[in-house]
Amino acid sequence: MRKLLSIVAALSVAITLPYTADASPEQDLKDFRAYFKKRFPQVEFNEFGNGVYAIDAASRAQWEAIEDFPPYEVAIENGKTLFEKPFKNGKTYASCFPNGGIGIRQNYPKFDTAKGEVVTLESAVNDCRKANGEEPLKTKGGDIADLVSYMAYTSRGKKMNIVIPNDPRALAAYERGKAHFYAKRGQLNMACADCHVTNAGNYVRADLLSPALGHVTHFPVYRSNSGSMVNLQDRYAGCNKQVRAKDYPLQGEEYRALEYFHSYMSNGIEVNGPGSRK
Repeated sequence: MRKLLSIVAALSVAITLPYTADASPEQDLKDFRAYFKKRFPQVEFNEFGNGVYAIDAASRAQWEAIEDFPPYEVAIENGKTLFEKPFKNGKTYASCFPNGGIGIRQNYPKFDTAKGEVVTLESAVNDCRKANGEEPLKTKGGDIADLVSYMAYTSRGKKMNIVIPNDPRALAAYERGKAHFYAKRGQLNMACADCHVTNAGNYVRADLLSPALGHVTHFPVYRSNSGSMVNLQDRYAGCNKQVRAKDYPLQGEEYRALEYFHSYMSNGIEVNGPGSRK
């Protein structure tokens, strides 16, 4: 209980959130950017893709030293091998994606109007497998993280470009993700925004909280504390666990909607994944 109270106390700073319930996605994006520009005026827009390392010089120096020998290189190499390996029918992942799956990460997640649902890059990878008679991959870490790491690597330097089509179902998915991002949950009664908007740049114990702007650009990431590659939705699950909240299935509707909103909020920032984080 003392630990819970200390964490809640550390996150008690009150700052006006860039949140308006009935705002359009375009207005949300404008307000979100303006908030972080005001909060971190010294940080260039694209630098937000580097997370904590954009706002703390000491952390950045350590990170740059790690990047001399990136711990995610093995994931990229394995992902490339998997991506190019033919299925039993002779086709490869390239047959399922625009531009052969190269340089497309910045467009995901996307709303598939034919399916009427949000499709993440991970779910698209498994859709491709099923369409070619293969079993879907597990949605947590492993081969699917390596595949998406390789695909993200081919998109480095391309700007996030999440589209919300003129479809009420797409807007509903966006609003569901937005509601999740700002909703209090768990025994700690905290939202995603409490840590990564309101308290971005503040410490919780020894951890410096990263800005939500640019969050999605560097995933999947190699996490030093686990020694493995972690997809974005794995991180959502970890955050829910930390605030002692109900978890949701990876690649289920709830997390796909959250990823849709979260990714849209990083539109215009360059993809720099895969990345490394502690």
